Amino acid sequence: MAQYKVGVIGATGAVGMEMVRVLHDRKFPVGELHLFASERSSGKKIATPFGEIEVELFSVAAAREMDFVFLAVSGDFATEFAPQIAAEGGAIVIDNSSAFRYDEKYPLVIPEINPQEAKKSRLIANPNCTTAILAVALYPLHKNFGVKRAIVSTYQATSGAGAEGMAELENETKKYLAGEPVKNEIFAHPIPFNLIPHIDKFQDNGYTKEEMKVTWETRKIFGEPEFKLSCTAVRIPTFRAHSESCTIETEKPITPEAAREILRKAPGVKVVDDTAKLEYPMPLNATKKYDVEVGRIRASLVFEHGLDFFVCGDQLLKGAALNAVQIAELLV
Repeated sequence: MAQYKVGVIGATGAVGMEMVRVLHDRKFPVGELHLFASERSSGKKIATPFGEIEVELFSVAAAREMDFVFLAVSGDFATEFAPQIAAEGGAIVIDNSSAFRYDEKYPLVIPEINPQEAKKSRLIANPNCTTAILAVALYPLHKNFGVKRAIVSTYQATSGAGAEGMAELENETKKYLAGEPVKNEIFAHPIPFNLIPHIDKFQDNGYTKEEMKVTWETRKIFGEPEFKLSCTAVRIPTFRAHSESCTIETEKPITPEAAREILRKAPGVKVVDDTAKLEYPMPLNATKKYDVEVGRIRASLVFEHGLDFFVCGDQLLKGAALNAVQIAELLV
């Protein structure tokens, strides 16, 4: 198999390091691995599954020498540099930011759903973590039963706000338990023993941008601009793995048994649904797992044809690093 020159930009962050681990664990054909970061981090040596690697100072010229470049950086950085890196003769770029997700020129890809889109551009957008975790479970049901509408509530871990969010949870929880004043810098309110129904900026329609991302991105990935979905996004005091409660109404009759059968066959999905044994999806079990767990599947009490179910997935993996690497795998 051919070997590829692979670059990770933003390599010292939580998502960047997860990308490196996934590349190694999935045996992606890496011939050379280059880790790029800002001047502050360049020159540092980092232990990776590929051995110790010195972080390089980012430049467009150096990134264009790669075959694949994974971006784990801000949307502003991606907007400025990703098109330059991906321009003719450069690298294939897979961007984890929101910079290009809503631009029709660039595909937004979840390999289990729309793999054919990945070959349409040298610059490919990775979806929002919440969208990816939901869509992997929702799409097989939509494909088989026709989802007319979906109502989603999320329970999102602090790692969705990066390493700084996890650190704030840990540090401020210690203060809380010690009876010391608790502060908040990353989140809108103190996070220990709390939950915050506010992720990202509020929009004119009363939803937050995080909530609208789920609607906008699901429509684009499914290829259905009018798909009906609303979301309430909530930050909770866990470290890792997002959870989502979903209610759907379907066009065709649907039963929990039929849904389980479809989901058991769906790639990237693990059915965890045995209430007699108290088995259902939880962040504790979904953490560091590739598959999205689905359970609590039950008939809707509201819709004639509908279901309620619960989903958990590791947002640093399927919600970010794993999905990005899976996109690259489509192109080798």
